[in-house]
Amino acid sequence: MAFKKLINFKTLSSAFAAMLLFTTNMVMAQDTAQTATTLSTDDAAKSAMWIGVGYYVLLVLLLAVIIGIVGKILRVYDLTQQIQGKKSMNWNNILGVMFIIFLIVGLYGAYWSFTVQGAMLLPEAASIHGVKTDTMFYVTFGITVTVFVITQILLFGFSFRYRATGKRKAYFYPHNNTIEKIWTVVPAIVLTILVITGFFTWKEITNSVDAKGSPASIDIDVTGHQFAWELRYPGKDGKLGAKNYRLVTGTNKLGINYQDKHSFDDLAADTLVIPVNKSIRLNILAQDVIHSVYMPHFRLQLNAVPGLPTFFKFTPTITTADMRSKVDNPKFEYLLYCNKICGGGHYNMQKVVRVVTDAEYNQWLSKQKPYLNDQLKKELKMADNGQTKQAAPNRLALNN
Repeated sequence: MAFKKLINFKTLSSAFAAMLLFTTNMVMAQDTAQTATTLSTDDAAKSAMWIGVGYYVLLVLLLAVIIGIVGKILRVYDLTQQIQGKKSMNWNNILGVMFIIFLIVGLYGAYWSFTVQGAMLLPEAASIHGVKTDTMFYVTFGITVTVFVITQILLFGFSFRYRATGKRKAYFYPHNNTIEKIWTVVPAIVLTILVITGFFTWKEITNSVDAKGSPASIDIDVTGHQFAWELRYPGKDGKLGAKNYRLVTGTNKLGINYQDKHSFDDLAADTLVIPVNKSIRLNILAQDVIHSVYMPHFRLQLNAVPGLPTFFKFTPTITTADMRSKVDNPKFEYLLYCNKICGGGHYNMQKVVRVVTDAEYNQWLSKQKPYLNDQLKKELKMADNGQTKQAAPNRLALNN
């Protein structure tokens, strides 16, 4: 009773007026924030974002208040009809019609979401495993959407069709073994097929071991730190040298161990360049917090965890030049993002990924500079024969 006394017409009217005034102030504040010249670009963007969120939340609340007011008005009208001895409103019919309206609006909303938001999907997968991942997604999506549409039509359709009319009595039907078997066994079979198929597909995708007789994958180290990616390629020997986190310094950012002979010809790169139709193995590492290697066009994502090296092997199938033609964007670039919120500079932690032909890749690789530069040689006090004469004291350096 206290709740009913609290929510009366005067209270709702006052709340509606206050909400309308507050919404108007928010809109004016939004316009002011957009036109203000004293705010920095970042501050203005953040302000606009939060004002926008608050504005739409208030719109939802305002709609709820309006619905409550309309309900109160109808209730008062119904009571007035009863006091005058007239026929009261048929709430069963009203609610039944509202169910149908909600069904139509909801299905249209789902359709709008699929058409408008669906247009924002990524282009076709640019890797072999990406095609399989997309297939898994679309099969699962198709099944769930079909079930969603059917169940919603049945749910709201039955509520309207069998609404109370006073002319019939509901049939008491508490149990049916056949129906329960159907709606238990059929979903179980479908889900089992999806899970088993997905398991073997995912097992194939995450297999980081080269098959016997096949060409060895190109090993590339991708190391994340706040807030950048460091790339290391093997030299002419085709093998990456060993690393040791105790050897990390301001110059030796990756802690390359030069007691390993394979380390001397390792190459540093600013752009992740990979040859098309060649197997690539990314050795994924992190030096401080958890990062995440994310290359959406290749359907590739894997966490970079400090102290726990991870790997991802994939084969790119579409060159950057070809993808530019497909998306009709001459400036298109594949990108490597960090998909973990790793700190204040997370938004800027990305690298350009360029897929090229085999000849272009070899030409590009020949122009890359060795990781072992003159400054690092001086720090490690390298002898002329390329061996370590006296190693500098081990120390951990702060990440740049």
